[in-house]
Amino acid sequence: MANRPREALEYDHASRPCLRGDEAAANRERACECRGIRRDGPLRAREVGVATGHVGYPSEPPYSPGIAYPEYCFGPETLAKEANHAYDGVRDALHLLQLDEEHYGQRDWNPLGQVIRPGDTVVLKPNFVREFRETQPGHDDCTITHGSIVRAAVDYAYIALKGRGRIIIVDAPQGEANFDEIRRIAGLDRIQDLYRRRGDVEVEVHDLRPERSRTLDGALIGYEPLPGDPRGYATVDLGTHSMFAPIEHLCRRVYGSDYHTRETRRHHTGGVHEYSISRTVLEADCVINLPKLKTHKKTGLTVCLKNMVGINGKKNWLPHLRLGTLAQGGDQFADNALKHRVERYVMACFRRAIPLLGPVRTRLARPLQTMGKQVFGDTNTDTVRSGNWYGNDTAWRMILDLNRAVLYADRSGNLGGPGARNVFCIVDGIVAGEGNGPLDATPKAAGVVVAGRNPVAVELACALVMGFDHTQLPLLCHALDRNHPAPLLTFGYEEIVCRSHVDPGGCPLSHCGALALSFKPHFGWRGRIENYRPQTRPV
Repeated sequence: MANRPREALEYDHASRPCLRGDEAAANRERACECRGIRRDGPLRAREVGVATGHVGYPSEPPYSPGIAYPEYCFGPETLAKEANHAYDGVRDALHLLQLDEEHYGQRDWNPLGQVIRPGDTVVLKPNFVREFRETQPGHDDCTITHGSIVRAAVDYAYIALKGRGRIIIVDAPQGEANFDEIRRIAGLDRIQDLYRRRGDVEVEVHDLRPERSRTLDGALIGYEPLPGDPRGYATVDLGTHSMFAPIEHLCRRVYGSDYHTRETRRHHTGGVHEYSISRTVLEADCVINLPKLKTHKKTGLTVCLKNMVGINGKKNWLPHLRLGTLAQGGDQFADNALKHRVERYVMACFRRAIPLLGPVRTRLARPLQTMGKQVFGDTNTDTVRSGNWYGNDTAWRMILDLNRAVLYADRSGNLGGPGARNVFCIVDGIVAGEGNGPLDATPKAAGVVVAGRNPVAVELACALVMGFDHTQLPLLCHALDRNHPAPLLTFGYEEIVCRSHVDPGGCPLSHCGALALSFKPHFGWRGRIENYRPQTRPV
């Protein structure tokens, strides 16, 4: 457990955090303000830019722009021979936010200069969850953040660094994901090569996982070690600030990423609610969040907030659901039907037996998996289980905890004020994912890029674009809580200003219904969150 003073946070009536017991952090905050950077800026940033009409991705890495923009940091010989609508979309979203407006259209336009200064360490966090989908071929551009979005973000971070600092691309994808294949798909090697030849700052890429899962037909059969974060990991204990604190009596039911439930519960008990967080992320001066716009089976949608799951070193410390039904204090199933009771018993026996089977696991995994689908149903088609429905009361708590860690934890993992690092979000919605997200989504050509400093405000704008009612999404309802001792924002929904091509001057987000599309939600959320309200509901 991290050595975190329990009195680390104290708040005044204006919701401004005051740091206790960490004078060094307070000094860093004052130094940042002297340089024109407000580290608590994400909590106050109400503006969101929504760039629309950008259709399709370029085909060739390193995904340079096809237009010689005045601020472009390399020579004309590096320009792409094809249009790069994704790069254009990122640029448009930054311009809509009126960042460094006085220099727009000039060589020295520096839109990220408000959050990045020369000498900073900038961490880019894409959504690289997995290189393939569950039942459909390939990733179809709707599974991971496209490399062209990553490249545009790298370029504008590089402009802000002015030749001094670090740019690091990181993620901890799902356990069985092949990171080398993800690198290839995203064109990261080509982006790195361009910067080695042309840039003054090298682009680093790290897989943050300390181990990779070995699975067979979705069943875990073992692990293999990986190098992990070169800076290691820090334990961040949110204690009473955790969203699990009010339901600690139910944490004996939490289930993490695999059947080793004791490990998950050990880190969420006795007033302790802790996470293993990448030190590369914690040591960053700025984190640029680059999520994919997708639906999600456990939270309704996955954008900025859910993307922070990929900063963890120990995935089994992350509660995803609580075993049992609502009446039992769980959220695994929507009801207590006989089939579900039998399934819970069978799965409990399986979890106890599987570690004892040794090499035999590889032979039994496939037939057991097939039998389970035939008897209990397939979660990829129409069966609600594993907390994959609107009643999931666990995953959103874990996600909000992680976002508080990003905003409030210092370099050592101790909680202080929201002065540890800046945050900026750029959402890849050029081709989004709908339906059975996040791992088996169907592509939806949305043509949008959404940007802003506050991840909650950006996510609310994304919910609107998807045609979802944010009041029916627990993740967003609780993210809006300004009375929490460590709030994620200091303003309400009605105060969010949206700038788009419909209204470049800005208007309240609640007035931007013209931007809404009709995304199909995951079937466990169908009929619950759509503003257009189809009649069917999950069984």
